[in-house]
Amino acid sequence: MKNNIDLKKIIIAIDGYSSTGKSTIAKQLATELEYIYVDTGAMYRAVTYYAMHNGFISEEHFDREGLIAQLNNIELSFIFNEDKGFGEIYLNGENIEEAIRTLRVSNFVSAVAAVPEVRKMQVKQQLELGKDKGIVMDGRDIGTVVFPEAELKIFMTASADKRAQRRYDELKTKGEKVQFAEVLKNIEERDFIDSNREDSPLKQAPDAVLIDNSNMNIKEQFALIRQLAVDKIKQVNN
Repeated sequence: MKNNIDLKKIIIAIDGYSSTGKSTIAKQLATELEYIYVDTGAMYRAVTYYAMHNGFISEEHFDREGLIAQLNNIELSFIFNEDKGFGEIYLNGENIEEAIRTLRVSNFVSAVAAVPEVRKMQVKQQLELGKDKGIVMDGRDIGTVVFPEAELKIFMTASADKRAQRRYDELKTKGEKVQFAEVLKNIEERDFIDSNREDSPLKQAPDAVLIDNSNMNIKEQFALIRQLAVDKIKQVNN
C-alpha cells in the first residue's frame, strides 16, 4: 500500500524491548506507507555518544549534572540517505549513525535515557517531528508518553535469549569482538533499567497490539504489522 495523498495520515507508535527489531520493521513500514520514520532510540544513543566522548559517563562514573548542563549544546537531526532509504542521525553536524550502534554505547544508553531532563528534551523534539502525522516512530514510550493519542500502537517483545542472539549476530557481522554472554547481560540489564526507571518506564499501552516475535522472521512480522497499519488507515478514512 502506497500512501494516497487524499488519505488522512496517522501516527504509528512501535514500542518494545531492546533488540526486538523495532527499527527494522519501522523503517520498512514507513517506506511502504511513504511516511516519515523516526528512530527515537538513535536519539538517545546520540546523547549517550556525546556523554561518552565528553567524559560525562564511563564504567566508573556518571556526571548527570554535567550532562544536563550541556543539553543545549546537543543538536540532533535526521538527514535522508537515498542509498540506505532512511534518515541517518547527525550530532552537531556529524553523521554518527554507525558510531552509536556499538555494544559500548548500548551499555550506557539506558542510564542516560533515564535522566528526566534528557527525556524532556527528546520528547519535545519528537512531538515536533510528529505534529503533521504521517509518521512511524519507534522507541520505549512513544505510545504511552510521546503520542498516547497515536491511532496505531504496537508493543514488541521476545525472549531475552532470542534478542541476545540477534544482537550478537548483528555485532559479529559488523566485526565487533563480543561474547554472547556479554550481549545477553546487556539485554537483561537494559530491560531492568528501562522497565523500572521512574520517568516514562517501558510498558505496554493498554490499547497497544502485543507482538511476540520470538519465533517470527522479519517477513512474517512485516506482513502482520503492515496489515494492522493498512486496516487502521482504512478505518480512519471511512
